[in-house]
Amino acid sequence: MKLPASVDDFSGLHGLRDPVHLAIGVFDGVHLGHKAVIESAVFSARRSGGVSAVLTFHPHPSRLFRPEAPTLLIQDIGTKTALLHRVGVDLVIRKRFDLDYASIPAESFLQHLKDAVPGLAAIYVGSNFRFGRKRAGDTGTLLETGAALGVDVFSVDRIRHNGEAISSTRIRGALQAGQIQLANDLLGYNYRSVGEVVPGAKMGRKLGFPTLNLPWAPECLPRFGVYFVRFRKDGGKGWHPGVGNFGVKPTVAAEAPPAMEVHALEGTGLNAGDRIAVEWLRFIRPEEKFESVDALKAQIARDCETARGYAANG
Repeated sequence: MKLPASVDDFSGLHGLRDPVHLAIGVFDGVHLGHKAVIESAVFSARRSGGVSAVLTFHPHPSRLFRPEAPTLLIQDIGTKTALLHRVGVDLVIRKRFDLDYASIPAESFLQHLKDAVPGLAAIYVGSNFRFGRKRAGDTGTLLETGAALGVDVFSVDRIRHNGEAISSTRIRGALQAGQIQLANDLLGYNYRSVGEVVPGAKMGRKLGFPTLNLPWAPECLPRFGVYFVRFRKDGGKGWHPGVGNFGVKPTVAAEAPPAMEVHALEGTGLNAGDRIAVEWLRFIRPEEKFESVDALKAQIARDCETARGYAANG
């Protein structure tokens, strides 16, 4: 059968008979720890001529179990799907996480997967993976049920950075604290914003610092502030250095919800209507409200000089 790039709720996969190497997890952030699991499935599938796949869940299980305080996601499901394909995954299975799915007994979980994906040859999980009703299942459960079904089970130990486990929770904390370099180190790639530039109030132009306005805000909000960034037309080549501001612009607008705007340090030819990708590289300062527009202009000029220094030093 022709393999789709992604499917929802195992749709159309019953006829897939090729050996499937399936990594399982929420994988919010698709960080270095996640990649250790996912790449194991990718490499095994390539070696055996099989299909590498990821089973991920949406919405986050916390929406079901802790609706009053759900986990705030680093990325939306579309961005996550794109990142998984960048790792080399052939197929992304996006399973809706609801009460019925959460109620599957742990000892029946692997049989459920085998029924949905008949070609299932092996599964790949983190060593701390938990599943099934009341999260009663662990890697021991998988090994026991996998042996009976002829499904190999691989578990990957957690990857550590400076002695501490890499986790989505740790990355969320770094983003919320403005520790963008730490977040990028843990992700294994630069944190980014992607979207279509929209017309703004042209306040930046009036101040002498025109901006590209990106109405973008993930669930897990990075610290409001000014960042050294690079950006380009999405899918294009060649990065442009810039100063990014994420927040509510308290001096001139006090916007809600927060938004991203980027001032280019060089000419780009990009305008409203263009879809751009912005990579966040360094935190310059927190967002603040200035006493006057002139004070704001002076600070933006200093921010640009700081960003030029970063750009000059690579």
